[in-house]
Amino acid sequence: MQPPPDGIWGLSPDKLSVVPGYGPDVEKNRAEARALMEKAGYRPDKRLKVKLTTRGVAIYKDPAQLLQSQLRDIYIDADLEVVETSLWFNRLDRKEYTLGVNATGNGIDDPDQTFFENFACKSSRNYTGYCNPEIEKLMAQQSVETDVQKRHQMVGEIDVRLLADGARPPIMWARSTTCMQPRVKGFVNMVNSFYNGFRFEDVWLDR
Repeated sequence: MQPPPDGIWGLSPDKLSVVPGYGPDVEKNRAEARALMEKAGYRPDKRLKVKLTTRGVAIYKDPAQLLQSQLRDIYIDADLEVVETSLWFNRLDRKEYTLGVNATGNGIDDPDQTFFENFACKSSRNYTGYCNPEIEKLMAQQSVETDVQKRHQMVGEIDVRLLADGARPPIMWARSTTCMQPRVKGFVNMVNSFYNGFRFEDVWLDR
């Protein structure tokens, strides 16, 4: 879920810090990752070579290059493969990748949209193929919970489980902004999603 302060459902820093790999001490996280790699037989002179695939668009390539750089710190050399947009989603659907960086735009900051679209067993947008019937049951339970505080707690527990399982590890969150000329009148900028302000029947130009 989108982290605070922008998102209202994401994990607070103290809750996120208990998830392996998500603590605030970056060097400690990387040291633990190197220890896991060493346990698997890798070291500075014996590195893991993989292919890192992403779409040929800046909002995909930039995070992929950051990931590529960070993987080097834990003995992983990732060869970046950039795929044209016309081919990208077919590749995702067929799961033709070893490591893939994909951008997901949430229509609204709500657990139902995020969980069911990206992590439900039979969702066509569940590109990693993650399937956990127990988690899916919890997703359905939080969806019908009317107590906001209780639902928030349930969502947090699901989020922690998904992160710990590596269901779809988030690399980064991107912020979007809206620029508007002073002569544009009647436009209401949405706070929970930039997708929700596309109806312009009340928008007019003062010119």
